Parts: sequence; structure tokens; C-alpha cells
Amino acid sequence: MALLLGAAALTAQGPAPSAATAATAAAAGPSLVGTWALSAADDLRPDGSRVPAYGPSPHGVLTLEADGRYSVQIFRAERVKFASGDKRRGTPEEYKDASLGMSCHFGRYIVDAAKGTITFQIDRASFPNWDGTTQTRPFTLAGDELSWRVPATPDGTIPISVWRRGQPDALPEGPATRPR
Repeated sequence: MALLLGAAALTAQGPAPSAATAATAAAAGPSLVGTWALSAADDLRPDGSRVPAYGPSPHGVLTLEADGRYSVQIFRAERVKFASGDKRRGTPEEYKDASLGMSCHFGRYIVDAAKGTITFQIDRASFPNWDGTTQTRPFTLAGDELSWRVPATPDGTIPISVWRRGQPDALPEGPATRPR
């Protein structure tokens, strides 16, 4: 897979580049800046098998802004609804499913084109142990497909996220409901 980056991705954490810097960076290819829809969220197990981490059709969106801010949201498609209808009155199993059925974080990011890495300076995350941490992930960009590997979990599993440039699919038709 090719690694291609542009001026905005190379300067996401700083001020606008000079004309010479922008021309040099633009020659490297397209930028990572924009909205990305989740294609896959898999786990690469120590035995080499690759399995869906959030079910067969996970939903997600990645936003990488030119000013260096980002947001990642990944959700399992099929999620257990709370029987009480109140997120403050769930059962232990409902809370467990809600926690394990998503991975979200936001903050600032930096791309290192020479190393092929993206570094997330995580402000807040759905997994509280990541709050205030910095994580660097190797990535590849091939056309409109971006993928990265998260550092291995304690059991040796490597989460892999695959994104496709563009907006996520439209929401299903029907009345919108908004939990409070």
C-alpha cells in the first residue's frame, strides 16, 4: 500500500505552510484531512487469525481537521438496548455491552510522513485509561482507504481500523429518537 500525504496532513498541528513548503508537501499526494467512514474494525489475534472486533457491520466515523483536531467513533452495529430505557438504570450486562460495544476518543493529532505514523494526543476516550495519553500508530493510505494498527492489548491482540474517505452511509429511515 502506498503512503501518501499532503500539505494539510503534514502541518495539521501548526500554522499554515509557506508557499514553498505547501508545494513540496502537495507533491507527496493527498491529505488525511477530512471525514472518513469505518470499513472494518478487526482484531488480529496472536495466532494470526483476523476477526471482527465490533461485529460484522460496525459503524463509525473519523474526522481529521486541518487545524490538528480529530474525533474517532466506532460502534458495534447490534447493541443491547437498556430494558429500563434509562442509561442510569442499566443492568451490569447492559453496562458491559455498552462499554465493550464502542471505542471513541478525541483530541489532537500529528502525522509523521517519514515514519508513516499518526500520533493521537487523546483528550478524552470512552476507555478512561486513555484520557490524557499520547498514542502513535503506524498507518497506510492507499487511494481512499486509510488503515492503522492500535498497539497490542495485553493478550497480544492487535486492533486494526480501516476507513474509507467520505461520509458514513445515511441514517436508516424512520423516526429519530434521542436518548437523554
